[in-house]
Amino acid sequence: MPREFTRAERVSDAVQQELAALIRSEVRDPRVGMVNVTEVQISRDLAYGKVFVSFVGDRDQKQIDEAIDALNGASGYLRKLLAANIKLRIVPKLSFIYDESGRRGQHLSALIDLAMATNKSVEDAAHTGGEEE
Repeated sequence: MPREFTRAERVSDAVQQELAALIRSEVRDPRVGMVNVTEVQISRDLAYGKVFVSFVGDRDQKQIDEAIDALNGASGYLRKLLAANIKLRIVPKLSFIYDESGRRGQHLSALIDLAMATNKSVEDAAHTGGEEE
């Protein structure tokens, strides 16, 4: 039997899709740039929403903080646009949070690549050392 999705989960999905389009088309702040809306978590009463975002391209922590501040500053405007596009009795108050999972994943991938390269060089040195004897 398929799993039933809660209303909050269905609203989260709809809000995520709509916010991605709205941020792309309506937010003109240069601090924001290109944004990926990675996840939206809506409270059970649909009053509050946490919007997890990541940014395209390399940014330092100061630029990330400025972009998050800009998005949080535009949250009221985005909420108004969301209310016009999605028919809900209660449109959740939005708070934007930086999603570090992409950055963490890249860091872990780089560490794995480094470990594999180090392991290969150690194996190659052991094999070349063994052939000379």
